[in-house]
Amino acid sequence: MSFDINVCPMYTRLGEFRDNSAHSMHKYGLRLFHSHIPRLYPCAPSAIDGDYLAKGKDDPFWLNPKVPSTFENMLAWKCGRNGAITERTGAVSFKNFKIADSGIAGIEFSMIEDVADGDANVSGGIIVGNTYLNDDDDIIKGSTVWGFIGPRTENFTMSDVRFYNFNFMNSSALGTCSHCFHPASTDSGGRTFSISNLTFDAGTVTRRINW
Repeated sequence: MSFDINVCPMYTRLGEFRDNSAHSMHKYGLRLFHSHIPRLYPCAPSAIDGDYLAKGKDDPFWLNPKVPSTFENMLAWKCGRNGAITERTGAVSFKNFKIADSGIAGIEFSMIEDVADGDANVSGGIIVGNTYLNDDDDIIKGSTVWGFIGPRTENFTMSDVRFYNFNFMNSSALGTCSHCFHPASTDSGGRTFSISNLTFDAGTVTRRINW
């Protein structure tokens, strides 16, 4: 009885997400699942206009423009898998997240859709592989942990993030090809995303990239 063809949650814009925290979660501190691809007309299709540049447009989805969603100032620590993870997302930004002691990755973006370069991004914040302040340090130290795992799609950007304490096992600050280990993944190829002004602590980040 509650069904309404004029309500399409996965394409509806975000209200506000700011100053939230999560800790000691079995899997995820924050999980966007299955989809969050906000656009101006949530229940209308988001068709790509292949001739958009000739029309003087700067967005191939200009007929139904994307609407940015910004998640701000998240604090997550000691989460069993990820401090924060997305599944299928559009113009989603994680801004000034502080993540520590994750079992697999601090932040992970799986796939992004309906975006131009830079619309989906992570900016600012700190990711710590191991604070060495936990009762289960040996569990973290016995695993390979990433600070950030990038999507298996193009057009992602990251800037102004600081990384600390990735100096155990094969852990690293950066990884790519989210969930490519899974048999249902779309591919296992390399993807291009852009980074700028990242800080890697020289004493504790012994491996910057593990692909």
